[in-house]
Amino acid sequence: MLTIEGLQVAYGSQQVLWDIDLRVERGEFVTLVGANGAGKTTLLRTISGLLTPQAGRISFGDEVITGMPAHAICERGLIHVPEGRELFPRMHVYENLELGAFARRARKQRGANLERIYALFPVLRDRARQDAGTLSGGEQQMVAIGRGLMASPSLLMLDEPSLGIAPILVETIMETLRKLNSEGLTILLVSQELHYALELAHRAYVIENGRIVLSGNTADLRDDHHIQQAYLGL
Repeated sequence: MLTIEGLQVAYGSQQVLWDIDLRVERGEFVTLVGANGAGKTTLLRTISGLLTPQAGRISFGDEVITGMPAHAICERGLIHVPEGRELFPRMHVYENLELGAFARRARKQRGANLERIYALFPVLRDRARQDAGTLSGGEQQMVAIGRGLMASPSLLMLDEPSLGIAPILVETIMETLRKLNSEGLTILLVSQELHYALELAHRAYVIENGRIVLSGNTADLRDDHHIQQAYLGL
C-alpha cells in the first residue's frame, strides 16, 4: 500500500534522512522506532507532503505521490495525525472533528464517521461543545485521532500519540488503535511507548541517525539484544 524507496531529506544543507526504504502492506500495523532526533517525524512529514525530499520515491497504492501537495495526499486517504495534536484550542471539539472531513472523499461519510468516533471515544460526545483547549492532554489526543478518522483514511499515520498523557489514557488509545487495525485500518505508528508499539504492531523499523538500521517482525525484534538494551531498558 505504502512504499518508500531511497528517500533522502534535508533541511537546507543539513541531511536528516539517508536512503530510507520502508513499506506498509494493506491491513498491516507497522511501527517506526527510534530515539528523539532520529528522523521519525521528518519521515512522516515527508510522506504526508509537508516536506519535499531531495531524492527517492514514495508510492501510495498504484500512484507515485512524491512531491504531491499535502491536501492531494489527504484526498487519497493517506492521513497524518501529527505530534503535538495541533488542534484549534478555541474551537469546539465538534468543530475540530468536522475539519477532518474537509476532503471531498470524506464529506459523504461525515455523519457515520462522527458517530463511529463517539463510539470509540464516548467522552468526546460529552465534550462536543467544549473548547478543545480546555480538555486534558489525553482527551485532546482523542480529538486529534478522531479528526484523522473523520478523513476516512485508508492508511493512518500517528506521530507519538501517547506523548505527555496519563498512562491509563495511553492504554485506552493503544487499545483503540488495536481495534481499528483489527477492523481493517492500515496503521503506521511512531511511539515512545515501545512496549505497546512492539506488542501491537506486526512489523517494526528501527531508525537511528536518519537511517533504517533494523527491521523485521515485532516478535523477533522484541528478542533482539540491541532493541532490548537501547529501547526497552533490559
